[in-house]
Amino acid sequence: MIATPDPFVADISDDAAWAGLAWSSDRHVEPVRIGFTSGPLPTVDWAVLGEQCDVVYAEPDTEGVHRAVVGADEPEVAARRLADHVADNPQAATTLAAVLRTGTQVSVRQALDIESWAYSTLLGGDEFAAWLTRRGPRPLPPTPRVAPVTVDRDAGRLTIGLNRPERRNAFGAALRDALVEALDVAVLDETVTEVHLRGSGPVFCAGGDLDEFGTTPDPVLAHFVRTAGGAGVRLAEIADRTTAFLHGACVGAGIELPGLAGRVVVDPAVAIRLPEVSMGLIPGAGGTVGIPRRIGRWRTFHLSVTGVAVGAETALRWGLADEIADVVPVDVSARGTGPRTT
Repeated sequence: MIATPDPFVADISDDAAWAGLAWSSDRHVEPVRIGFTSGPLPTVDWAVLGEQCDVVYAEPDTEGVHRAVVGADEPEVAARRLADHVADNPQAATTLAAVLRTGTQVSVRQALDIESWAYSTLLGGDEFAAWLTRRGPRPLPPTPRVAPVTVDRDAGRLTIGLNRPERRNAFGAALRDALVEALDVAVLDETVTEVHLRGSGPVFCAGGDLDEFGTTPDPVLAHFVRTAGGAGVRLAEIADRTTAFLHGACVGAGIELPGLAGRVVVDPAVAIRLPEVSMGLIPGAGGTVGIPRRIGRWRTFHLSVTGVAVGAETALRWGLADEIADVVPVDVSARGTGPRTT
């Protein structure tokens, strides 16, 4: 039986220890590789090390050396804590590492396919089943009483607003389908020169609707819905015309989809988080595609496996955000006269 290998943790300044993390064609499954170092970063070949590791923890003031580096006050403690998270959900974490290593080497469309295939595989896994059991049965969310997405056109600007504030704009099937329909307007109409993506209510998007998780009877069909019928491929197609304005909580799909936009503006109080690995899954709305292209696969792995929330300053410093500014939620009460702007 092929088991998921334990993560490797080593001090990158220790050549002998790090040599044990060399790639091996003898392994059926490549392990997660976690590096750490305290004090000044040693002189290393980052072109090589960056390929070998999945993340490196070091002193906070060393982050600018390479995108593989995540700053931590106690780098070894952070590295071993990450290894514990990997051990909690080894199938999901190891799959994520493999997807991230591959995804930045292919086109966006190919990377979205890879992500979705992996996500569908994990839907049938023991770790996701265990999460569903812990969550317990839930009724399906109610049918929206109003349009789950608002669309306003002002000359060449199309403003799309996520509009299920009563569910914290959770990315469920109704909202997803409405968002795809709205994005298709921009995809098909070249006179749309700007697309603004916003959210109504106190948060931009709290991620996938947990009440719908585990309800897809066919993982293969789910794959095609996420890709050919999903919002990610459309956002990628119009990225050069799209700005996402984020406020409040941006969880899961609430940061994965904006990560595919050409420009991201975040409110000073924004909170960004990727929780999927703790559920036995990986980001499945484009998070392994757009986010690593912005911040690197290493920091994406760190965010996804730890589930830690980051704020506006970190998002800007890493490149996940392009600007910090006060973001006003889309004003659905004024629909027809255009939303308020930041």
